[in-house]
Amino acid sequence: MIDTHAHLNDKRLFTDIEQIISEMHDDNLSAIITVGYDRKSSEDCYKISQKYSDVYCAVGIHPHDAKTAKKEDYERFSQLIKDDKVVAIGEIGLDFHYDFSPRDVQQRVFLEQLELAHFLKAPVIIHLRDAYQVMYNLLRQNKHLLEYGAVLHCYSGSKEMLREYQKLGLFVSFGGSITFKNAVDKPDVVRETNLDMMMLETDCPYLTPAPFRGKTNYPKYVNLVAKKVAEFLQKSYTEIDEITTKNAKSFFGIK
Repeated sequence: MIDTHAHLNDKRLFTDIEQIISEMHDDNLSAIITVGYDRKSSEDCYKISQKYSDVYCAVGIHPHDAKTAKKEDYERFSQLIKDDKVVAIGEIGLDFHYDFSPRDVQQRVFLEQLELAHFLKAPVIIHLRDAYQVMYNLLRQNKHLLEYGAVLHCYSGSKEMLREYQKLGLFVSFGGSITFKNAVDKPDVVRETNLDMMMLETDCPYLTPAPFRGKTNYPKYVNLVAKKVAEFLQKSYTEIDEITTKNAKSFFGIK
């Protein structure tokens, strides 16, 4: 199984990296993608990917940090993406929940990175919160920039909106939030997802799945997400494992 979205550079996980990596086989993990959210974190993720053979990375600027984006950041990302261990531009997107960066700046920086990814022929990892219609409009108007793939990471929107995103060819990734007791809409959202366009993640150390909610999240808990998806779809864990792993390998170009 592949954890398609982790933050191994986070201080809550960084000191445990050696153990996380050494236990990957026992935890049914074949790969982990550690994801940046600004220039420094992207550099850190890149360094981690260089040290461990089964760790890959994505580089990009999160909407929270959009106000800090510089041309030099994009130039550095363009250099890093040449390495086979750098598999995507991300996480990029819109977050109208916290508004840590002005909304117009978020949209501009998102489109700049979407254009960069297209120029570099790289897929993108999209962070999206409380901006579902705005994001849809931007992607529909710039559908040509989705040529090399895009995934909505840790999707938390409605099944109706998901239906429209899938028409644009977007992949969808689910994390620990689908296991929460108050996530009453998640079974229908998961069932609405085209299984051939589904991936799994942890977003660790955040969004720890039940029964460990409230504690630090780890890549191995992606197995709990897979089991919950299997439950929702009335399929076997093994089938969900095989399909989502195949999807992740194809999407990110992992051999």
